[in-house]
Amino acid sequence: MQEKIRVALYVQQAAITFIGGAKKNEYQLTDDIIKAGFSINPEELASITSKHDLKALKMHGGVDGISKKVRTTFDRGVCATDLDTRQSIYGVNRYAEKPSRSFWMFVWDALQDTTLIILMVCALLSVVVGLASEGWPKGMYDGLGIILSILLVVMVTAASDYKQSLQFKELDNEKKNIFIHVTRDGGRQKISIFDLVVGDIVHLSIGDQVPADGLFIHGYSLLIDESSLSGESEPVYTSQDKPFILAGTKVQDGSAKMIVTAVGMRTEWGRLMSTLSEGGEDETPLQVKLNGVATIIGKIGLVFATLTFVVLMTRFLIDKGLTVGLSNWYSTDALTIVNYFATAVTIIVVAVPEGLPLAVTLSLAFAMKKLMNDKALVRHLAACETMGSAGTICTDKTGTLTTNHMVVDKIWIAEVSKSVTSNSSLEELNSAISSSAWSLLLQGIFENTSAEVVKGSDGKQTVLGTPTEIAIFEYGLSLQGYRDAEDRSCTKVKVEPFNSVKKKMAVLVSLPGGGHRWFCKGASEIIVEMCDKVIDQDGDVIPLSDDRRKNITDTINSFASDALRTLCLAFKDVDEFDENADSPPNGFTLIIIFGIKDPVRPGVKEAVQSCITAGIIVRMVTGDNINTAKAIAKECGILTDDGIAIEGPDFRNKSPEEMRDLIPKIQVMARSLPLDKHLLVTNLRGMFQEVVAVTGDGTNDAPALHEADIGLAMGIAGTEVAKENADVIVLDDNFTTIINVARWGRAVYINIQKFVQFQLTVNIVALVINFVSACITGSAPLTAVQLLWVNMIMDTLGALALATEPPNDEMMKRPPTGRGESFITKVMWRNIIGQSIYQLVVLGVLMFAGENLLNIEGPDSKTVLNTLIFNSFVFCQVFNEVNSREMEKINIFRGLIGNWVFLGVISATVVFQVVIIEFLGTFASTVPLSWQFWLVSVGLGSISLIIGAILKCIPVKSGEISGSPNGYKPLANGPDDI
Repeated sequence: MQEKIRVALYVQQAAITFIGGAKKNEYQLTDDIIKAGFSINPEELASITSKHDLKALKMHGGVDGISKKVRTTFDRGVCATDLDTRQSIYGVNRYAEKPSRSFWMFVWDALQDTTLIILMVCALLSVVVGLASEGWPKGMYDGLGIILSILLVVMVTAASDYKQSLQFKELDNEKKNIFIHVTRDGGRQKISIFDLVVGDIVHLSIGDQVPADGLFIHGYSLLIDESSLSGESEPVYTSQDKPFILAGTKVQDGSAKMIVTAVGMRTEWGRLMSTLSEGGEDETPLQVKLNGVATIIGKIGLVFATLTFVVLMTRFLIDKGLTVGLSNWYSTDALTIVNYFATAVTIIVVAVPEGLPLAVTLSLAFAMKKLMNDKALVRHLAACETMGSAGTICTDKTGTLTTNHMVVDKIWIAEVSKSVTSNSSLEELNSAISSSAWSLLLQGIFENTSAEVVKGSDGKQTVLGTPTEIAIFEYGLSLQGYRDAEDRSCTKVKVEPFNSVKKKMAVLVSLPGGGHRWFCKGASEIIVEMCDKVIDQDGDVIPLSDDRRKNITDTINSFASDALRTLCLAFKDVDEFDENADSPPNGFTLIIIFGIKDPVRPGVKEAVQSCITAGIIVRMVTGDNINTAKAIAKECGILTDDGIAIEGPDFRNKSPEEMRDLIPKIQVMARSLPLDKHLLVTNLRGMFQEVVAVTGDGTNDAPALHEADIGLAMGIAGTEVAKENADVIVLDDNFTTIINVARWGRAVYINIQKFVQFQLTVNIVALVINFVSACITGSAPLTAVQLLWVNMIMDTLGALALATEPPNDEMMKRPPTGRGESFITKVMWRNIIGQSIYQLVVLGVLMFAGENLLNIEGPDSKTVLNTLIFNSFVFCQVFNEVNSREMEKINIFRGLIGNWVFLGVISATVVFQVVIIEFLGTFASTVPLSWQFWLVSVGLGSISLIIGAILKCIPVKSGEISGSPNGYKPLANGPDDI
């Protein structure tokens, strides 16, 4: 995709260079632009950013001049009242998309099937020959019946595909709907990128995708990854000297504000998107596997169809030679041959299981829609299917296992540890430390932060930022009421934003009295290591002796053991500094240790237990202190007596042999870097062939999310870079939602197995019964129209009924399906063969002894018998469809009443069958049946339920039913390994 974008970009730039001169004088202000109060043409404004035209930017007065010309200010942003005007002049932030395919386009696609085309030709030949030999209207019936059946199959298939396309489009729109922070009407607010307008002041931070073209206003260490546009791997530093920021690029580091200059199709990204056609979803692994199965079955069907046609023709020619001679031919003979050929082609139609890929897509679309309602946005089809096979989940702690609503619970300052959950504790702290210590603390909190206070539309003030920053900032606000301090009297000189590799953030400020001060905040172990001094109760700086250092370490461990996340704040005064150098690595003075509480989410412990029951190992990978991580892991039920907790640095230094022994026991990895998570995932997949799911929210989690079989990005805390590399976006950041994805993944896999079991049974019976009958009697009991109806029962309707079964609790009591395990299991073969034998015996008895057993007499006895065979065959499939709801459990009716789709399909099948037999006999070659024969058909079909129950009592060889709580585990080898 990136290669396509780069080619389109180069072509476009060449064209712009060629025609650029001619356009320079075309940027004129029209009446509607002037009337709206703007003073720059939309095309000119867009070209300044897209062409990186510094000369034109200076001509318009720089970024300040542009802001005046689009009527916006950096501190207040645009007014919400003139959004419509801005969109009418400067455009909306949406890209041109190809129009959705209409229903009739899907009908046309369904008609392209080769075998259906051959059948339509046969039907037309049948009509022509029939009219010549039997006259109007009788000669029309056979051919017209086939055509009507084909149209019914096509319409039902097209309707199913069209509904799926609408579902996928809805999910795709949701996927593209990203929310960003902007300043409007003087307040910071969160809006959809679709509502973005020219003049908006956008807040960018690490991990964001730039939503529109714009100009840099101010910020810190802004590093932009433009590889998606230019193909250059080196990120670009953006500043007031290089202020151009393009849509579609990503913020790799730092933070900034930008003013939007172009949206939608006027952006560089939008123009490129219009030249590229979006690719559809790739086939999922299960679809690929089933396409292979379908090809094999199709070839078998082709052989059976050819043999059936050869046998029928041979018998026809022999009979003709013995009776009237091969030299005498009549129009009825041509009709007979056409019908033989139509029957043979129809056998191919029935044999080719086009319902297999349909069932997968249908099941995945159904699961994706349900998961969307349950707060999980599936970005890639295959993820839903693969999640059902996940054997390991590597999960974050903060926000996933915990609520992500953090508050400061305990602090350590001036060698005193205090709980700060009540007002009395704040008053005690106020009296315990000096004004100078108090001032240092407030300075450190308010200067070294990425959080900010904003006023909402309701007038209330709220704090925006990461949950950790919000917790510390709100604590600072609560302290501020107790003593006035010059906490905001400094000027920021340099900011080093937090990133997950350094695990700290720093800011350099200029002090009112002269000089400069570094404030540094981050992981407790890292900050304490940088300190050689500490402040006491009087605010004096004293050396950090070994005893004091031990006391601090014990305090950190004590906080961590109480499941508190620990952060430290320190400062260092400097006389001189280098603007290009990083913050000092040592010489800091420790001010405070924060113990931040993040409660475990309700239901997480039960969800983890569900994973363990389902054979899924949950491993917690976090950047927190190991004691904090262990405390939370024990509370969640992740860390058990036989598991181990390890720190990232220890893990990454192990040899491959040591890792092979260690990894199966790891349940907690603390103080880990993103590359540690990536290394763990790589080894789990490579060494142990595990199917691994990974959760992540940061930009640096992208490699692990990409490496995993299923990447799950957090929708609330997650960055756009993380979401782009993920397969599933967990919209509520909840671990329980992840388990729900696994449940639906297993449901998809098992539902497709049910459908394949059902369809293969129908295939085997239909092929064998027609072939054997052709060999023995010289005619096929099931006509082309009848076989087309059966084909629709087992393909489209069968897929709709069995592929949309919701998950049940039993699915999470069996181990996951491992890599390389066969799709068609021994259990399925047992059920398929058993049911096929029963149906073949029943239909064979009816075919060869039915007239005598049921005392069928008269001139139309053959037609009555064939109708009874057809009716019994259909009811065997109806009851076998019910039977296929459970491949092992005898109770096949569990959850049936609540499954309206299944009940609707079964009811519709029965109603249509009654209509075909009783009213459409002219087209379907059937005659109305007496109520006794209806009872026979229904009775023979219902016995398949008893046969199914008996089959489920037969144990399967090779130990297949000994590997899970309910006796289900597909085998990896054997004759079923298709």
